[in-house]
Amino acid sequence: MFRLTKPDPSAVQQFLNNRANDQFSYPEIGATESELPPGYNVDHNRGKLGIGIEVFDLAKTAIREWKMFDLGWVEISTETPIETGQTVAILVSHFGFYSLNAARIVYTIDEPSRFGFAYGTLTEHGEIGEERFSVEYNADSNEVWYDILAFSRPSSLLAKIGYPIGRSLQKAFARDSKMAMQRAIVEVKSS
Repeated sequence: MFRLTKPDPSAVQQFLNNRANDQFSYPEIGATESELPPGYNVDHNRGKLGIGIEVFDLAKTAIREWKMFDLGWVEISTETPIETGQTVAILVSHFGFYSLNAARIVYTIDEPSRFGFAYGTLTEHGEIGEERFSVEYNADSNEVWYDILAFSRPSSLLAKIGYPIGRSLQKAFARDSKMAMQRAIVEVKSS
């Protein structure tokens, strides 16, 4: 959904309410946890967050609080709990207008050395696909990593026409999301 003005919180909530019965816009639900399907763009980005189990705990908290979306040009309905089946609204500001997109959490990860979730696009989204956000702790190296894995393709004629712009925005999102997670860790450690 494209808009010339930024929707207020009540409009975002109404958008979410209207998405309650939406279906996923792709058939390969959960594929970011197994084998990625053909016919999509695949983006895999990783960034080291630091060293130690304390950093891993901070990174898990940052994921729970949607800190990877603290970008300035992307907002998410942060009151949404990270639970399978929950629907989120993603608001993107780009090129003088806004797009409001819907995704639903497909699965969550809560393992001793890995934490996160994946969401998949619903019918009201500019892309078709799935994205996984996770943090990992490597006990051997003591390193903590933030990982984003996505497969996607344009969903509409407008998205297909704007394909180069869409790919550029996806790359900017990955870069900025890694920086947001770094900031979240530093801010908590500093306070």
